[in-house]
Amino acid sequence: MNLPANLPASKQLQKSTRPFYLDPFLWGMILAVTLASLFPEYGQTGGVLHADVLANIGVAAIFFLHGVGLSTESLKTGFMNWKLHVFIQLFCFAVFPLLWVLLNGVFGSWLPNSLNLGFFYLCSLPSTITSSVAMTAMARGNVSAAIFNATLSTLLGIFLTPLLVSLLLNTTSEGLQLTDAILNIAKLLVVPFIAGQLLKPLIGRWLAQYKRYTSSFDRLVILLLVYASFCDSVQSGLWTRYGYGVLLITLVGTALILAIVLVVTTWLARRLQFSREDEITAVFCGSKKTLASGIPMAKLLFGAHPGLGLIVLPIMFYHQLQLAVCTILAGRYARNPAKPDPIRIVAP
Repeated sequence: MNLPANLPASKQLQKSTRPFYLDPFLWGMILAVTLASLFPEYGQTGGVLHADVLANIGVAAIFFLHGVGLSTESLKTGFMNWKLHVFIQLFCFAVFPLLWVLLNGVFGSWLPNSLNLGFFYLCSLPSTITSSVAMTAMARGNVSAAIFNATLSTLLGIFLTPLLVSLLLNTTSEGLQLTDAILNIAKLLVVPFIAGQLLKPLIGRWLAQYKRYTSSFDRLVILLLVYASFCDSVQSGLWTRYGYGVLLITLVGTALILAIVLVVTTWLARRLQFSREDEITAVFCGSKKTLASGIPMAKLLFGAHPGLGLIVLPIMFYHQLQLAVCTILAGRYARNPAKPDPIRIVAP
């Protein structure tokens, strides 16, 4: 489902018409959760597989590859559209958390604490790079601005996501060492990313020949992180304490958040009189949340938290929903030169 942004829009659209429930990555996540539920002792922190150590190595490798593959020229091209940039970044790091505050006031008392924290963590995460750019390209939006904003959001998230989470945790009985968290995230994500950018002139063309394999490696590492996170939570009583009804609650909650954000981003983009291309970029970059950065950051922020499986559950559900719904929306934009109705965009 995450397609290279440099494919022609028609080819991207053709590949994305596959129903989301046939996506191998979705079934991979279901398999990872199932294995963690059946054999949690193997993948827990310090377990036989040392899944936590392997996952950290894999995450560093992913961000190194992202650094090698990032187009600096595209970033320069998209830099000047400041109005669009402010819009997208405010949605990622201000509107999303404010939306959680409103929904928490209505539904928060009915949710397990760890799941409620997971919803806030989802709302604090940066946008995702690959699918934001791919969807924008499919819908014929402003691709250079999408690359710039998705990358900027990822880099800002290294500092703003821990800050937002610390503000919430410091108002509860839990705490977060903000400086340590940011340093750990920077070591795991930023250092490999910068190293990739520095080595891009030397190995960029060579690695580009193996893009299909590096994309698969990206997903395998995320699946390993999902497995490791759920192993720790299952050992701490995830299913015995909450049951499977929590999956339905998470599905409904993430669907509600995605629906609200898609409607509001579209409506505001039109009120601000964005061009159609900029509207597309605003909708797809402003509504997305990253799974690739979200799960490793959760491991670093929350450590051996017994509810880690519940904390990452909303981003796992949101990731699949955003791909399914935004693929349909991108197809509408691509087929229809007129702007789709913002009230109907969330209905497949």
